[in-house]
Amino acid sequence: MLNFDAVIFDMDGVITKTAVVHSNAWKNMFDEYLHFREKTYNEPFKEFTHTDDYLPYVDGRPRYQGVERFLKSRGINIPFGDPNDEPKKETACGLGNRKNEFFNKVLEEDGVGLYDSTIKMIKELLARGVKVGVATSSKNCDVILGKAGIANLFETQVDGVVSARIGLKGKPEPDIFTTAADNLGVKYSRAIVVEDAVSGVQAGAKGNFGLVVGVAREDNAHELKSNGADVVVEDLSEISIEDMDKYLLEKQNKK
Repeated sequence: MLNFDAVIFDMDGVITKTAVVHSNAWKNMFDEYLHFREKTYNEPFKEFTHTDDYLPYVDGRPRYQGVERFLKSRGINIPFGDPNDEPKKETACGLGNRKNEFFNKVLEEDGVGLYDSTIKMIKELLARGVKVGVATSSKNCDVILGKAGIANLFETQVDGVVSARIGLKGKPEPDIFTTAADNLGVKYSRAIVVEDAVSGVQAGAKGNFGLVVGVAREDNAHELKSNGADVVVEDLSEISIEDMDKYLLEKQNKK
């Protein structure tokens, strides 16, 4: 008998290969905007990079929060605006919506890639009676899971649309994970969080989940471990359900 009742997975970079698409969409949008500021405000252009900008300021966070955090890092202040802002509007929401245009264009052209090892694990968990949920900051969750044909695998889905509707705080706050666990009817101490973003493992640790598994797709095992992951792998093929159960029990016994 397992010592956990549910596993809650992040989506981008854990279940689907959309993290790279997100990163590229953010780069296209921000580089375009920074060039605009160069021409309009005579500010020197410094490109948006994956390592120095995407990972620390944007990865895993709600869209508009990501815009604000990155711009703040560059000393740029613009109005927050409204989620309904046009993509060309110079507000945090407008820029976030512009990024989403880039993202959806690539998604439409290339489709959704899946991490086979994650899908295999999810199916094994379900076969053993373990509840499975998805928790993500993305407002594109419905579209992505639908295109991938895997929406039926998850008993609960807490995404950016749900967060906006009921007022959940974004990562690194644990709200999306605790809400998913509540929806599944399981105690946080008997649930496992699987995440690839630093903000995500921080959220899992802050929510006092039974185990936080970090997936180091970005050669960032140290960052994930030092920010709250109990165990870190490069891919879920490296860890079994029994391994996770053992790590969770060891963590409980240390308390």
